[in-house]
Amino acid sequence: MKLSNRVQTLTPSQTLAITAKAKALKDAGHDVIGLGAGEPDFNTPNFIIEAAKKAMDDGLTRYTPSGGVLELRQAIANKMFKDHQLNYEPDQVVVTTGAKHALYTLFQVLLNKGDEVIVPTPYWVSYPEQIKLAEGKPVYVKGEESNQFKLTKEQLEQAITEKTRAVIINSPSNPTGMMYTKEELEALGEICVKHNIIIVSDEIYEKLIYTDQKHISIAQLSEQLKKQTVIINGVSKSHAMTGWRIGYAVGRKTIIKAMTNLASHSTSNPTSMSQYGALAAYSHDDQPIEEMKAAFKERLDQTHEKLNQLPGVTCLKPSGAFYLFPNVKEAIEQTGFETTEEWVKAILEEEKVALVPGAGFGAPDNVRLSYAIHLDQLDEAITRIDRFIKRHIQV
Repeated sequence: MKLSNRVQTLTPSQTLAITAKAKALKDAGHDVIGLGAGEPDFNTPNFIIEAAKKAMDDGLTRYTPSGGVLELRQAIANKMFKDHQLNYEPDQVVVTTGAKHALYTLFQVLLNKGDEVIVPTPYWVSYPEQIKLAEGKPVYVKGEESNQFKLTKEQLEQAITEKTRAVIINSPSNPTGMMYTKEELEALGEICVKHNIIIVSDEIYEKLIYTDQKHISIAQLSEQLKKQTVIINGVSKSHAMTGWRIGYAVGRKTIIKAMTNLASHSTSNPTSMSQYGALAAYSHDDQPIEEMKAAFKERLDQTHEKLNQLPGVTCLKPSGAFYLFPNVKEAIEQTGFETTEEWVKAILEEEKVALVPGAGFGAPDNVRLSYAIHLDQLDEAITRIDRFIKRHIQV
């Protein structure tokens, strides 16, 4: 049976593949430390769970509007004003089955065949695949490690063609954890306004920041940038709700209406009780987030320092998210491996530590590791990686 051309172009998610392989080894009785998954190791706060239970007890288990219940869309609009001083109406918000589906739906309604989307590298693994599924073309622009992996104004200007439809800005970034400053966003925004390019602003990690730097949405910098920006966000990372599958997009009414119409023919609506859980999340203060952040910061500080002590490994310190993205090119060369994928596979097989090779993010000299696990496990993982490198170093 012949499959469609569009699915045959897809590259499987390396993060999910590594996680699945680590789980298989663990199920077979091995002591595996998985550093691949992109989700908090905290359970969803109890008040959110109780809100979802109440919704079920109250019979709120039926279809909802395709774009999400009005109360949640209003709560998201209120959040946008509280956090960014941005005024949106509920009909400028669409609630989706996770932020990933918000991105997928957005590209489906934005792109025609051959339209280009500028994708700074390193990138989250699903960006290019979703663009290709919409028959668009991802245009990769390398974020240099010397510039914290970030896209510059000059690079953006040079990458634009008559086919350019949009650019993706992910801050804080997955996989690097780096953030754009206000000045950097203003410079990029100037180019986007000049060329009338839509900005896809992925802000899913906005609440997980460990420095004094404040998260800034590019949409809040000017009224024109607000019109050209679609903000993607959700409760998965900020409220430890990855399995609840609630994300959203915020932007101009025509785009949001098109996304809502498409959702009506795909998912029908996000899960009803999950929406009421998300409503509770956005009706509460940020104290549960602060407690999680404190744990992540401690893990980041300690693990980052130890990573930089490994032979042949260097790692910039990220500002947010919960990933480290060390450069392991020298370590790979010293240990006699040809590629990052081979190196990562050997570490998993020999030391039972699961890392994600950077090639899946467009950065083949790096690996991604998540510090969303207990500090004791992180310490043990670094010890095992150190042992692996020293055992394989070519003398």
